[in-house]
Amino acid sequence: MTAAASPTAIVTGAGSGIGRAIAHALLADGFAVTLAGRRIAQLRETVAAVPEHTAGVSSHTLLCETDVTDPAQVEHLFATHAAEFGRLDVLVNNAGTFGPTADIGDLTLTDWEATLAVNVTGSVLCAGAAFRQMRNQTPTGGRIINNGSISAQTPRPRSVAYTTTKHAIAGLTKSIELDGRAHQIVATQLDIGNAQTGLLDTLVGPGALQADGSTRPEPAFEVAHVAAAVLQLARLPLAVSVPQLTITAAGMPFIGRG
Repeated sequence: MTAAASPTAIVTGAGSGIGRAIAHALLADGFAVTLAGRRIAQLRETVAAVPEHTAGVSSHTLLCETDVTDPAQVEHLFATHAAEFGRLDVLVNNAGTFGPTADIGDLTLTDWEATLAVNVTGSVLCAGAAFRQMRNQTPTGGRIINNGSISAQTPRPRSVAYTTTKHAIAGLTKSIELDGRAHQIVATQLDIGNAQTGLLDTLVGPGALQADGSTRPEPAFEVAHVAAAVLQLARLPLAVSVPQLTITAAGMPFIGRG
């Protein structure tokens, strides 16, 4: 980490769910945080929901309405963060979409391109902007945490668009880690399974489709534990690399899914 009084971070997809929880954890720990998302109203709700015991939130928080699929908006996000806070220590590359429920035979080109744009192109654009900032700042270095999902390892039925794009995050993370060696830039693929968010309610509901065709309820865990894991990663010195971290609800059908 930098020796500055307040380490800094950008969290994409900070308007809800996992991104909101991560932003809260970083702010509570003293980070200066830029919250990025497509809807400014949701970003304001994230700030309004910060626990009361978190001090100095107004001076440590920046909101930036950003569509991560738009290169100009991504560049604006990182330039605005740098102008406000001076450097970037951590990027939490969290923005994403589950995309359509479809197998490869039913997947439309429109749905595929929309999922690819957010999950891969958006992640690449944000990682690239973060890499340039971390490479050029003094001292150099920083940590990029990519939200991969356990679907980056094992798919759910009828999730070909999401699964394929999340597998791409593995390649992105390894490439950042390799190319970043000379600049003290490290990267982590964070694979999350069944954290309790609105997305999980939409995906699983009272029961989730299993590989054998049945529908069964699955265990879930509190999203605060994801935020705690991200905070632990963010606080590690740059001499420590965690290339991949998997965090799931105990007992969910992931190891030997189905």
